Amino acid sequence: MERILEILEENCNTTPNQIALMLDMKVEDVEKAIEDFKSKGVILKNKSVINWEKTDKEIVSAMIELKVTPQRGEGFDKIAERIYQYPEVKTVLLMAGDYDLSVTIEGKTMQEVALFVHKKLAPMECIVSTATHFVLKKYKVENIIFEDVKKDDRQVITL
Repeated sequence: MERILEILEENCNTTPNQIALMLDMKVEDVEKAIEDFKSKGVILKNKSVINWEKTDKEIVSAMIELKVTPQRGEGFDKIAERIYQYPEVKTVLLMAGDYDLSVTIEGKTMQEVALFVHKKLAPMECIVSTATHFVLKKYKVENIIFEDVKKDDRQVITL
């Protein structure tokens, strides 16, 4: 059944009929497995990965490292929940290492992102420190390469 998930993760538009053919299964069994995965929260959402740089929409992304003081009896969960409620926040991850939470946000401008950090994140009593890193260019996201790989047509001349 993991193979069904791998196929859907690679391309969420793959139909149950196609998956059944690929895995030599009955279509009904594939459909039932997909419904089970959805009901158990294994499949959360079908999503497209968009290269916004090839559109007119301007988006600024930033990764923010947060050092936090965990809340007694609740650890990092309540802090993460409070942060991921903001619509600007795209990802919140608990980390091991130099910082506790990694937060990815998007805004229209660098100033908008900076104001979000300054006015919404930094003032939280549980936040000890922040470090904001602006994304300058995306090369690969969710296993999808964003760059068109150009072949080097130069010829080597030897003397």
